[in-house]
Amino acid sequence: MTWIKICGITDISTAQHVCKQGADAIGFVFAESKRAISVEQASVICKMLPDKIKKIGVFVNREQEDLRSTFKFCQLDMVQLHGEESSEFCSSLKLPYIKALRIQDEADLENIDSYPDATAILLDSFKPEQRGGTGLTFPWKLANKAKKRRDKLILAGGLHVDNVQQAIKESRAWGVDVSSGLETAGRKDLQKISDFIAKVRLSS
Repeated sequence: MTWIKICGITDISTAQHVCKQGADAIGFVFAESKRAISVEQASVICKMLPDKIKKIGVFVNREQEDLRSTFKFCQLDMVQLHGEESSEFCSSLKLPYIKALRIQDEADLENIDSYPDATAILLDSFKPEQRGGTGLTFPWKLANKAKKRRDKLILAGGLHVDNVQQAIKESRAWGVDVSSGLETAGRKDLQKISDFIAKVRLSS
């Protein structure tokens, strides 16, 4: 089945709904964002969720000690790195990680090879002033070409209820990651979350 991560979770009721609907992972944003959450808030939510759902912290260019302390304090399962973190930096963390890469064209796919020990590579849309949550649709056929370099590819960027099935079909991605596409007036929409997960499961 296609792996599903719902990102930008900021409250326990939404987190529990995501879990109940059968997503595989939730994401907490520990970076500058309107979806940012404090370490203390995330820790409380993580403790109230079952082990079956993976708790992933999203970071941008943070110091290693900060990453490790947040990972431990919140009892996360993985970190997702959205900055200019080098392969050496990622490897020396000694933590399970997803490396997010912002892709403009096919040449950028070569960057996938720089992170051989990543649990997965997340392919995101490119917007110069924003890292993640852009709402811009990723060019799905590029993700299909990226499959030659890595099996575990996560598709992000502009996904929502109405396009996720086509995105999975064209990209053949291992997983999908969504945030802004499941919001109404800037807040997570529980019905959109339910519909999104159901449509992904029908495509799997």
